[in-house]
Amino acid sequence: MRFYEDFDAFKLYLSDVGLLGALSNAQPGLMLTSNDVFTEFKGAFTENYVIEQLKSADDIGVYYFSKDHSTQEIDFLVQTNRRVVPVEVKAEENMKSKSLSQFVKTDHADKKLKGLRCSMKPYVDQGWMENIPLYSVKAYIDKEK
Repeated sequence: MRFYEDFDAFKLYLSDVGLLGALSNAQPGLMLTSNDVFTEFKGAFTENYVIEQLKSADDIGVYYFSKDHSTQEIDFLVQTNRRVVPVEVKAEENMKSKSLSQFVKTDHADKKLKGLRCSMKPYVDQGWMENIPLYSVKAYIDKEK
């Protein structure tokens, strides 16, 4: 996938969620509650956590995808030795995955991709996508290597 890299489409992450929390002066207790003030921050914090887990697995590439002239984005595209895994990260139990669904079922249906959603929900296999709990990201990717 490296030959598809676009250096104009990227996101930056810290190497540690503790650093992210400290730099943002976020109160740890508030991040664990359903507080509207931290809704957007929880998403960024959770994405940062997931990329830490992904990058801790050796020999995989992690990329970001956004579609031109659209709101569609995929949080991470992971290149393992076995397959390309489009990954969507959810900070809460929100089960809507419109961008991931379109990416897998419509835009790249010919490639027979299977999406991965990381969320607070337990494991479920929906055929076109698997949902895994956030704590199992590293184990899932290690299994895919």
